[in-house]
Amino acid sequence: MCGIAGYIGLRQASPLLLEALRRLEYRGYDSVGMAIQHDNCVEIRKGPGKVAAVDSECHFAEMPGTLGISHTRWSTHGGPSQRNAHPFFDASKRFAVVHNGIIENYLELKELLRRDGVVFSSDTDSEVIVHLTSQNFKGDLLEAVRSVVKHLQGAYAFCVINNVDREIIVARNGSPLVIGIGQGENFIGSDVSAFVEHTKKVMYLDDFSLARITKDNVQVSDFAGNPLPLQVKTIDWDLEQAQKQGYKHFMLKEIFEQPQVAQDSLKQAVSITVRPARIIIVACGTASYAGYVGKYLIEKLADVPVINEIASEFRYQEPPLSKDDLVVAISQSGETADTLAAVRLAKKHGVKTLGLINVVDSTIAREVDQVIYTRAGPEIGVASTKAFMSQLVTLYKVAYSLADRTFDPQQLVSLITKVLEMQPQVKEIAQKYYHHPHFLYIGRNRNFPLALEGALKLKEISYIHAEAYAAGELKHGPIALVSDEMPTVALCPQDQVYAKTISNIEEIKARQGRIISIATEGDERIKSVSDDVLYVPKVDDILYPFMLVVPLQLLAYHIADLKGCDIDKPRNLAKSVTVE
Repeated sequence: MCGIAGYIGLRQASPLLLEALRRLEYRGYDSVGMAIQHDNCVEIRKGPGKVAAVDSECHFAEMPGTLGISHTRWSTHGGPSQRNAHPFFDASKRFAVVHNGIIENYLELKELLRRDGVVFSSDTDSEVIVHLTSQNFKGDLLEAVRSVVKHLQGAYAFCVINNVDREIIVARNGSPLVIGIGQGENFIGSDVSAFVEHTKKVMYLDDFSLARITKDNVQVSDFAGNPLPLQVKTIDWDLEQAQKQGYKHFMLKEIFEQPQVAQDSLKQAVSITVRPARIIIVACGTASYAGYVGKYLIEKLADVPVINEIASEFRYQEPPLSKDDLVVAISQSGETADTLAAVRLAKKHGVKTLGLINVVDSTIAREVDQVIYTRAGPEIGVASTKAFMSQLVTLYKVAYSLADRTFDPQQLVSLITKVLEMQPQVKEIAQKYYHHPHFLYIGRNRNFPLALEGALKLKEISYIHAEAYAAGELKHGPIALVSDEMPTVALCPQDQVYAKTISNIEEIKARQGRIISIATEGDERIKSVSDDVLYVPKVDDILYPFMLVVPLQLLAYHIADLKGCDIDKPRNLAKSVTVE
């Protein structure tokens, strides 16, 4: 991990690649590097840190040449450092590589290479690729790479160049890689944001495929050498959609885009034609919390049993699966490694699969039996907001489809817009509480997954420790944590579990806990047991998740902003998690 960009054409490569790296920053990373071919040599410059800081030392744009590859790294093997940053040379400095993913058998390969006299310059798994390429090169770079992939185990996407040939060779197995098709030039990226300003014509590489890319041509083949058809598609979003448009951070912009996202998602046609005996939802992180809401909805509306599984656990637990089941995979990027593995496990057992995916033609979208696109548009902030909203809307539509009913809530879009108007009140509350080192979040029924999501948002972008619990579980242990130094965010709308949640809040108040309640407009009782209240519009019980998620996002955002955190690119995190 985490970002690859490449260019071959007539223009100077380094300025284009530098801009591509900036566009890929949202994916999360800790070091940066670039390799440019020029005058029968390859030059590499790289270092730890953010793009701007490393560029101030390396002066990337001064590197001459019209062919190059570049990388933003998120550490897996070896910490952030000059020696572990990509790209990597072989011993002769004829070949250079950038790599995303994990080579699982790299230690074995490293030992074999050392026996042949290879000296390694880094602690990474990635460096074995370039040394294997050098060993297998017999005059054709593509064939050398074809020989290399036979030795590799794990998930990867990588690009190789050498000092002479005017071509970039790429390989993919498990990590995303996209080719941008231009006129007299071609581009490579981990996703289309790397080059969308230059071309909207793209080719998504499938797993177990290689490509030879020149300025005028792209040839794709499988690992065995069989040619594969070129499937060029046109994307339907542009660079402006990925800009801040006056907002301080992408995350804030994306929070405020949610009314439009909800509207677009509501227009999406959703039809589940075959009623499964059981549904298994597989997802990670924020998507798994959306899935948890989906479980409550589907069981209530459609009377279909649902299991909500964390994909990273599901893939290893050898679950009993039936051909009457339906596995529903939820992923913003459509490249989440654990979720993709869960889909493949289901298909191996002959189970039907459905993907709720944001990125069109991503790997999961291509591999599931049926895909429903959530239509959130490009999401740049690492902490997901509008993608979660689109997943919620889509899950509601799935639940209603299974129940043979139509989901068309009146005024949902305008109600979400109204909730966004509470931003000044949320900011005031953030000012009161941002210095606290710990938070509790509680909710019941459909509100419990929202509590999990609220706590996750706070952790992700403010680095504050936050725990979420089903409100009824407090008395079974977590209430021991309650104090005036650990505020509780209580989700307590006037729904079917309102009285029970009020009782849990009173238990916290009796122990001198501080309460921030998110409640229904007009609820006066909640004031007596809360230190602060944020009111959302009164809606049908089933719609409260849409009302609650927005203030939770805004609270996390403003606390992180007051703490001066790097909100769009929080430390240690990546937007698209393509390794285990």
